[in-house]
Amino acid sequence: MTRRTVIKAAGAGTLATGLAAPAASATRARDGDVLAVVEKSSHAVSFYDVASGRRLHSVQLPDYPHEMVVDSRRRLAYVGHYGVRMASTVGAGGAAVLVVDLAERTLARTIDTRPFNRIHGMGIDDRDRLYALSEEKAVLLGFDTPATDTAPTRAVPTHGVKTHLFSLTRDGERAYVTRLLSHTVSLVRPHDAAVPPLLVTPGQLPESSCLSRDEKTLFVGARKSGSLVAVDARTMKVRRSRTVGGDPLRVYTVDDERLLATDIAANTLTVFSTDLRPIRSLQLDGTPAAVSFHPTEPRAYVSQLGNNRVAVVDLDRLTVVGGFATQLEPDSSVLLPATA
Repeated sequence: MTRRTVIKAAGAGTLATGLAAPAASATRARDGDVLAVVEKSSHAVSFYDVASGRRLHSVQLPDYPHEMVVDSRRRLAYVGHYGVRMASTVGAGGAAVLVVDLAERTLARTIDTRPFNRIHGMGIDDRDRLYALSEEKAVLLGFDTPATDTAPTRAVPTHGVKTHLFSLTRDGERAYVTRLLSHTVSLVRPHDAAVPPLLVTPGQLPESSCLSRDEKTLFVGARKSGSLVAVDARTMKVRRSRTVGGDPLRVYTVDDERLLATDIAANTLTVFSTDLRPIRSLQLDGTPAAVSFHPTEPRAYVSQLGNNRVAVVDLDRLTVVGGFATQLEPDSSVLLPATA
């Protein structure tokens, strides 16, 4: 598949305009690679053959699922039942974690989280313990054995207002929770509620964050401030900040040297160095909502609002090398690689 792309070096004019080159063999989708995509306004998780773009199956879910994580074996997916379309939507929302069997492509069961509602941010650690964030109650829930748990096994207050997303260390011992209304990020201990949280105000409307590979630095996108901020992950002190303009909705760690940020005002993906220098930007046809990554190859899958598509992006060249149509409002996704 080809599409018209515009690739820019940061701070420079257009370098190349035209049809995207065919994917190199290192970034070509293998037959059998499947992308599981949460489709918020189709109220489903759908499975797409990445090579052909064909929708293989859809699992219907309660209204407005949002964030999703999968276990280490890519056997189960856990989807937060947010229950409202957007953060600005008024309402109680949902109060559940939806467990999807990725092999059977069915809704295996539902974990009731009441009274903790508007379940949005989701995380999983290297022991497959699950974490889910109640935006309304500002509480981070924990599930020690989520494959069988019928209720949360722990809960930690996050000390903020309108808690939306969080980043988690690999061992699950530290979580960094963003708050849309208190404009803060807090470091909490999911397994020890007696430890007082550490807070920082990185800018206005911090929504997403990511940890560096060594887990020493937290990178935060402050949307209303139009900035990326690097925070010491232990002390919660701001190390550096860069105004990038636009609306940096999501920020991701690519590797030891690169970050990837989505801008929903300019409809761009931008690669930054980990010292927050812009390197290169890619203009997209739709609004980049969320990004997932191939587990072993330099490839990203960008869910786009507006045109209801997933763009497949070569991260080394920052070019679109494929893509396909989805149902309404694709959001979080995960790549299920073909078996050898």
